[in-house]
Amino acid sequence: MSRSNQPTLNSSSGDPHRHFVHEIIDHDLETGKTAGVVTRFPPEPNGYLHIGHAKAICLNFGIAQQYGGRCHLRFDDTNPTTEDMEYAEGIQRDIRWLGFDWGEHLYYASDYFERIYAFAVHLVKQGLAYVCSLNEEQIREYRGTISEPGRESPYRNRSVEESLDLLERMRKGEFEDGAHVLRAKIDMSAKNMLMRDPLLYRIRRVPHFHTGDAWSIYPMYDFAHCLEDAIECVTHSLCSLEFENNREIYDWVLDHVSPECRPHQYEFARLNLNYTLMSKRKLLQLVNEGHVSGWDDPRMPTLAGLRRRGYTPESIRNFCDRVGVAKTHNVIDVALLEFSLRDDLNQKVPRVLTVLRPLKVVIENYPEDQTEELDAPYYPRDVPKEGSRALPFTRELYIERDDFAEDPPPGFFRLAPGREVRLRYAYFIRCHEVIKDAEGEVIELRCTYDPETRGGNAPDGRKVQGTLHWVSATHSLPVEVRLYDRLFSEEEPGRDGIDFQEHLNPRSLEILDGCRAEPSLGGSTAGDSFQFERQGFFTVDPDSRGDHLVFNRTVTLKDTWAKLAGDRKARERKELAARRAAEKAAAKERQRLEAPSASPEPELGPEQIARFERYRDTLGLAEADATRLAADEDLGQFFEQALEHHDQARSVANWVLNELLREVKDHPLDQLPFGPAELAQLVALVDAGKITGAAGKEVFAALLESGSDPKGIVKEKGLEVLGAGDEMDRILDRVLEENPEQLAAYRGGKTALLGFFVGQVMRATGGRANPQELQAALRKRLAGD
Repeated sequence: MSRSNQPTLNSSSGDPHRHFVHEIIDHDLETGKTAGVVTRFPPEPNGYLHIGHAKAICLNFGIAQQYGGRCHLRFDDTNPTTEDMEYAEGIQRDIRWLGFDWGEHLYYASDYFERIYAFAVHLVKQGLAYVCSLNEEQIREYRGTISEPGRESPYRNRSVEESLDLLERMRKGEFEDGAHVLRAKIDMSAKNMLMRDPLLYRIRRVPHFHTGDAWSIYPMYDFAHCLEDAIECVTHSLCSLEFENNREIYDWVLDHVSPECRPHQYEFARLNLNYTLMSKRKLLQLVNEGHVSGWDDPRMPTLAGLRRRGYTPESIRNFCDRVGVAKTHNVIDVALLEFSLRDDLNQKVPRVLTVLRPLKVVIENYPEDQTEELDAPYYPRDVPKEGSRALPFTRELYIERDDFAEDPPPGFFRLAPGREVRLRYAYFIRCHEVIKDAEGEVIELRCTYDPETRGGNAPDGRKVQGTLHWVSATHSLPVEVRLYDRLFSEEEPGRDGIDFQEHLNPRSLEILDGCRAEPSLGGSTAGDSFQFERQGFFTVDPDSRGDHLVFNRTVTLKDTWAKLAGDRKARERKELAARRAAEKAAAKERQRLEAPSASPEPELGPEQIARFERYRDTLGLAEADATRLAADEDLGQFFEQALEHHDQARSVANWVLNELLREVKDHPLDQLPFGPAELAQLVALVDAGKITGAAGKEVFAALLESGSDPKGIVKEKGLEVLGAGDEMDRILDRVLEENPEQLAAYRGGKTALLGFFVGQVMRATGGRANPQELQAALRKRLAGD
């Protein structure tokens, strides 16, 4: 009953589930922005991972694997009041179970506390941070509102010397919690409220599970996270959309401490499931208040709970692949997760017979002392697996109580008085007597069997409509069965301000004792999975001891909750619609790679609306780009003047709104050392393929310094594109010689490593290689031609 935990990932080329992160990485590798791919999964060890984390795990580890890079596991342990080594160990166990490994790259944020503190000291010395003595409530009051700017702290202009002294004393533990904090000095009127002098450090005089009593102050997430990425040289910091506004402070910190490596943050939509809670705080509340038995309760959406319930790593990875990666929020039907599980289990687990609510059957014309062994396959014909077992057939059997009706309703095709049915793999039987107890409860059926129907077929060709599962009364095993269902009865637990606990499903667990299972299950151990025929998929629970077997229902055979009739086609239509929505969002994202953090769209006047419509409808710009250019008259004029020298509107808009706007910020455009004509000339060089995008950024930086002719800068710096020729051939030879393992892996079928080789060559050429010619030459070399 063993299962493989090795993930099977789609390659980065030819993958129908490609998404905008692939586009970003391909762009970065082709332009030489990065020579390889380093991602990270940074959980906080304050609880167990849940199904939402599985999406981030599959994305970060999967992307690194696809591109021949690496993914770090880094614990974000900056809040000692809630974190524990138990959680850190559980997280490692869950990631390995999913099929991923970080190798030697296991890190803790606390490993970097000394370096992070040094960065904080640097900011204070630069006059960019200060120690503030307002309390928490005052800081919140001074911050202002969305519509009103904040007020500067009265401590904002503390001298550098005083702030440094207080910070050092905070570190030594001289002050109580909340007495002081370290804040960045940014802008108390910023539209993004996170930029209103955010906290960098706070006092926490409690022991840390990893560093003990070494520290009395701990960095805030927004300060530490970007620095941890930089210290580890992470290239693509992938996080969920709720951190989109945090990207501005992420960039601010890195811009002002200037680390050796410069990571970039990209956001994707987190996984939201109906009938499910994803808040670790609320999940902890369920555990602490006894609504569930623990973090690994099979009703919990934690990976530990899903594993105990019987979910497979493959089913969760396939589910994450079906959901995809997009930039837009949506709620996924939990039925898709259950479908992914059924789809996986159906191809790998054996079928067995188990009776959950036994009703005794006595076959009166079968010899009392006889036991017959019937051969029964473990797998149906459409599953590419073999194997069978011997089922003991005896005079006394058990069938499911629901499979008998003394007064059957219309459409009931199972056993009833005088009716004949088929026993799975065995014989036809007919009921002729019903025995009841003193309360009138049916306790036994008296039947006869037709010995000519062994195997389930009658030689005279007569047919029966019902087929029942059964077990031998004398040879079957007593087992306990736990029927798990969804923990919540509402699609959105806690909606409309209602306490989420009021939406707990009172029927989420039913425990059945006295169930009976065929004897082949006697050697089962925790984690073994089976399909109980006509019942569902079940897994052996770790509570099993010796001869006492406990089975958890993993999932029913059919989706009894589905709104769309529960058939596969309905689910596939829903899945297709979600995928198309993700593809649409990815298409929008490709138009604005590395765009600055989104700002609220301005209101446009009549003239601005006319410009907006011309930019969008005539020039073909994206709506967001057209809006920004139309709203800013000076920026729009610069854009239009550049178009007079190079008529590729989208390319020019991309450089104006990204590179140019990022540098000038709020400064007047007429103070630039160059004009629209020079920028247009630079864009034309990139569009014509005469320089790469990375080289274009270098030329742009030189323009900002000197304002000289772009062509002259290209010639002076030797930035012309390196095409096919002897020099390129020598570089290709050297790169292949220096990476024999990756070369062998590529030729062995891992063609996603093409991106790795592109990055290596780009780095060797200083970003001068023509990406299209390079890929063609690499494919030829890698194929051994």
